[in-house]
Amino acid sequence: MRNVYDIARELAYSLKETDQYKNYIAAKERVDANEDRAKMVKDLQEKSLELQTQMMLGQDNVSNEMLEPIQKLYAAASTDPVVAEFFAAEMAYTQVVGDIYGIIGEAVRIEK
Repeated sequence: MRNVYDIARELAYSLKETDQYKNYIAAKERVDANEDRAKMVKDLQEKSLELQTQMMLGQDNVSNEMLEPIQKLYAAASTDPVVAEFFAAEMAYTQVVGDIYGIIGEAVRIEK
């Protein structure tokens, strides 16, 4: 039987070879090449993560008042073609990773 950790390393390597990953890294490098873009994307990601964390924790105070500024910031950031390309590449790569999590989850699900 093959070592599961070796297989995980192979999977990680394979992910880095996907077009989605390569496009994501290239788009991130283009964003990071401009300090203002990089700061805008970082701010948006931090605010989105904060909101997602609150939602996952089931906090009742998550409201449109918190969501609206993030949506406005995202809309403004997306008008920059480099940033819009980064968001699209990030989403495509996230989809691949999510699909893999789903496959693993299905395989290890314990039936009652």
